[in-house]
Amino acid sequence: MTTVAETADAGFIGRIPIRNIWLLLLYASQLYQELPEARRVALEEAPDDIPELVAELLADAVQRRMRRNLTVGYRRRSDVLNRVRGRIDLLRTERARLLQHGQVACTFDELTIDTPRNRCVREALLLLARIVRREPLERRCRELAARMALAGVRDEPDARRISGQILSSSSGWMDAEERGMLAAARLAFDLAFPTEAAGNALLAMADRDANPGWKLYEYAVAGFYEAVLRDRGWNVRHGQHMSWRLEEGSPSVRDLMPQMITDITLERSNVANAGNGQRIVIDTKFTSILSAGQHGNQTFKSGNIYQMYAYLRSQEDTGDPLWRTANGVLLYPSLGVDYDEAAIIQGHRVRFATVDLATDTPNIRQQLLRIADEEP
Repeated sequence: MTTVAETADAGFIGRIPIRNIWLLLLYASQLYQELPEARRVALEEAPDDIPELVAELLADAVQRRMRRNLTVGYRRRSDVLNRVRGRIDLLRTERARLLQHGQVACTFDELTIDTPRNRCVREALLLLARIVRREPLERRCRELAARMALAGVRDEPDARRISGQILSSSSGWMDAEERGMLAAARLAFDLAFPTEAAGNALLAMADRDANPGWKLYEYAVAGFYEAVLRDRGWNVRHGQHMSWRLEEGSPSVRDLMPQMITDITLERSNVANAGNGQRIVIDTKFTSILSAGQHGNQTFKSGNIYQMYAYLRSQEDTGDPLWRTANGVLLYPSLGVDYDEAAIIQGHRVRFATVDLATDTPNIRQQLLRIADEEP
């Protein structure tokens, strides 16, 4: 099994340039949303150098934190002491007859810098040291990881999963700087996600059920819109649940109906007239936009059209006026081709568009941003 970083010299994974894989990973990351616009643009403009830029961001953040001391946390510890601390473990104390020796078994919480957050950051530094090409940056990452180890931060073999849980969890306070540091660490793990060897597939990924890499395209599109369009007055929702408008049915039918969950929903309200706002339902499909029709010709995929039709038509009677005029977009990746077609289907405008993952960053940005335009 190889990694994205290990196949970088070949230039491609599947048929997609490595630099654009890294660009998608950047868009999908929490770091992209945490950074100010100027730093986001700097990363986008040099997709081949994303690992180096992420390493610099992480190393800078770690150095700043270490000057002020790393964030501490509590951990539960059990030990035999000469004085009472925390709670007494009566069973252990009596069984070992510790009181006869002037000792007592206690369970207590103690402050430590050996927290899951710090362990994840240390593992990310070591990982980036293996990915980056510049020797001074590699040495800097290893030295910072060594300093963290000397301070008492241990190894964390499950750092990638834990970092994602910490970022997505609302529990535990983090200031903006620490959240950015952890987001950079998380992106470092993603830059080395496992892949299959290059082949004929659009993007070869390993273990689609266990590895979130196969949803990279959807998360990249959602992350890009969340970071870029929110400053332009758009509200971005990722994974919105919708209900079927069932008027009547058998007792168990509601429990057996499949869920409707949109990939991405863009919404912009009109301050003067709420009913004249915009709502765009985007469904990302990591497959080709065309398939062979019944007569051998190339056509859009009927199943995808039916799915978008259900999204738009099923919500018309919810009482929300924006659903009556909502638009739909079926957004596909492509290699070297560009589609942007549209049709009005029973009052709803449906677009069939592609994002060319073989082109450069400015074109990828333009193809993503045109989805928020009113006209194709």
